[in-house]
This record gives sequence, structure tokens and C-alpha cells, in this order.
Amino acid sequence: MPSLKEVRTRIESVNSTKQITSAMKMVAAAKLRKSQQAIGTMRPYATKLKEMMQQIVAGLPAGFSLPQAEQREGGKVLLIPVTSNRGLCGTFNANVIRSAVKLINEELGQQLQNNELELMCIGRKGDEFFKSRKYPVVATNNALLDKLNYESVVNLADQLMDSFLKGRYNRIVFVYSQFRSASSQMVITEQFLPIQLPVVDESKQKATVEYLFEPDGEQILGELVPKTLRTQVFKVILDSLASENGARMIAMHKATDNATEMLRHLKLSYNKARQAAITKEILEIVAGANALK
Repeated sequence: MPSLKEVRTRIESVNSTKQITSAMKMVAAAKLRKSQQAIGTMRPYATKLKEMMQQIVAGLPAGFSLPQAEQREGGKVLLIPVTSNRGLCGTFNANVIRSAVKLINEELGQQLQNNELELMCIGRKGDEFFKSRKYPVVATNNALLDKLNYESVVNLADQLMDSFLKGRYNRIVFVYSQFRSASSQMVITEQFLPIQLPVVDESKQKATVEYLFEPDGEQILGELVPKTLRTQVFKVILDSLASENGARMIAMHKATDNATEMLRHLKLSYNKARQAAITKEILEIVAGANALK
């Protein structure tokens, strides 16, 4: 049985850890409320933009071609896993990394062998993992998560669109955690470029509403498509941040509960050790008294 001093030291250590995890839980909860509100207001806006784009595309002439929707065979693929800069958020980072590695092994293995796969990591944890395992990481954007704002996301989205339009990449894919609730996040693999255009059902096309465009639909689409893609990237980062904060809050909540349970066991052990020490002292006193008789 450990000594009273050892048990007392462990109690102090666990109690200090509990205070830290409890404080981190409250901080994560405050950040979660803010990020949850941000993604809650962004999603309907992003969804409506996408619907508008699809409606305009459906009303354009059959011969119209959209550069951002050009489907190309083969060529380079850019994979963008979105993780966090800090740990202590449960399986949040591990789930994103595992999904990215699975995508590489199952769908992008040929591109990897042909040196046609490149990675752009958003988040220090993903950056460290893929670089340590010699994956072709060509860029990182860790600072994007520290001071997230729409302007910085616009710069990233414009760079990605420019790389696609110039032919550097034929496909750009995000892997990130989509926020559902504080205790539920789902890892999503989402193709950023080329964009997926809706398949128009000719049998139902006559029943759709006809729109009058001013200026023409092509010009409107030229402005709307980049805006929609920028909004999509911003939504991805907001989703990931909300998922990270939710995962960290749950992880710190569980850590605090575990520390509380450990303290209960340690205090029980301490009381047993203290009782055993007192009993031993009483026995020694009684034995000494009996020896003097």
C-alpha cells in the first residue's frame, strides 16, 4: 500500500489537473457558442447561393461551358485536410487524418505513385502528421485558424480557383469535420473543384420557372460562381472550427469527470492508509504497555 505522503501528492496532482481541464472545458464551451452561431448563420446563406447558381446554370443555353466545372481526366489532384493547430480535442484530428489517408489509399493511390498528388494542410496537427510520413505536402495554412476572417479565406479560395483554371490541378478536394452538435461531428470528403453541376431532367424542364436575367445569365454566373466557391471554403473552415471546439469541450468534460472519479478513489485509499497507520500506532502502544506489565 502506498504511503500517506505518496497518496497526498497524487491527490494534489489530480486536483490540479482537474482544475485545468475544467477551465479548458469552459473556454471551449464559450468558443463553441460563438462558432456554432457563425456556422448556423453561414449554412443557409451558402445553400441559397448554391441553389441560385444551379438555377441560373439550368436556364443557360446548352452550349454554355463553365470553366470552373470543366471535367478533366487524370492530372494532378490537390487534397486539403482541415485539422486543428492544438490538441486535447479527443479524436477530432485523428478522424480527419484517418479519412484523408483512407481516401489516398483507396482512390488516389495511382496519383500518389505517379507524383500527381499534392497536399495542402490547414491545421498544424495534420501538417505534422503528413510531413512526418513523407506525404507530398506542398503548402500549409496554419495561421488561417488562429485569426479566421473572411478576407483571408477569400485569398485562399482565389488561389485555389486560379490554380485550377491555370491547369495546375485537375481536381481539388477538402477533407474536414462537419459540425452536427457538440457531441457529434461527421468527417466529410467534399470536392471543391471542378464544381458539380445539376443534371437537368428534360421531362421536367418545361415545368421549371423561367427567369429573366439583367444583365445576361452568363455575366451573372461569372460573378456568382467565384462568390459561391469563396463562401464554400469559408463554410468548410467554420464547420471545422465548430467541430474542434465541440470535440474539445466534450474531451475536457470527460477528463474532468475522470479526474473526479480518480480523486474519489484516491481519497478512499488515503483514508484506508490513514486508518491503517492509526491502527498500527495503537497496536504498538498497546504492545508497549503490555510489555511494561
